Amino acid sequence: MSATIKQLRAFVAVARSHSLAQASAQLHTSQPALSVAIRNLEDATGGPLFSRDSRQLVLTPEGREFLTRAEQLLNNWDQSLDAIQQRFRLNRGQLLLAVIPAFALNRLPELLASFHRDNPQINIVLEDIVMEGVVQSVQEGRAELGISFRPEDLGGLDFFPLERDRFIAVTPPQHPLSSKEALRWSDLAAYPFISMNRGSAVRRWTEQAFANCGKVARYLCEANQLSTIGQLIRANMGVSAVPSLCEGQMLEYGLHCHPLSAPVVYQEVGILMKSRGTLSAAASAFLQSIQQDPG
Repeated sequence: MSATIKQLRAFVAVARSHSLAQASAQLHTSQPALSVAIRNLEDATGGPLFSRDSRQLVLTPEGREFLTRAEQLLNNWDQSLDAIQQRFRLNRGQLLLAVIPAFALNRLPELLASFHRDNPQINIVLEDIVMEGVVQSVQEGRAELGISFRPEDLGGLDFFPLERDRFIAVTPPQHPLSSKEALRWSDLAAYPFISMNRGSAVRRWTEQAFANCGKVARYLCEANQLSTIGQLIRANMGVSAVPSLCEGQMLEYGLHCHPLSAPVVYQEVGILMKSRGTLSAAASAFLQSIQQDPG
């Protein structure tokens, strides 16, 4: 037989009050029920905790030793219960996110600020990493939620779309193409092109777009971050095509952004999470907030 929390509370109440009547009033239970709880606890411990030789409730030597341990157990239990209740009430906890830099820089700050206003006690841990890193982080459990373009291979993850992104062309302000309102991929092929690194999803989509328009890009430079591409264009090294997520950032650099067609390249941006498993209360609250207002 195992001791229960209810039995431990009964034992401590009786031991401290030396009275079944006072202990039963404190615990809001009947004296017979309290007596049964003490008897069951003694059965579980293997011997008497109170002396039955006197008219008062007096602890046996074993009972005195056990009282200290019982109070420690109850204190640990109460602290543990309070901690988990705080997490479910979102008064405590941690939100683990992995997000592609384009979204982290341009959309995420307002979303996190809104979430923080509603849940100020939640600690936020953010990885702003390339798409492939986001997928791996969620798969390996370092992040509960990821925000990324839809990967070609979900690999045990679920994807929930938030918005549809369209690639745009980006040019320096004094470039021959900068005065044009809209551009085609074939227009970009005539000038040095700054691209994402080989192996990245954005690079694959870029190469496919050039292939679809029957042109070969004049790749000049590769970068691992879209923000770096913007800075290289700013230095008048070439032109590029980037997700429209980055438009605000590119405009801040003083660059020109153009609708891009022939072909039009769309990619979905959304939330990644494991197909199996339960989200923490913090992650569930953030998921609900971002689905209601993806920005």
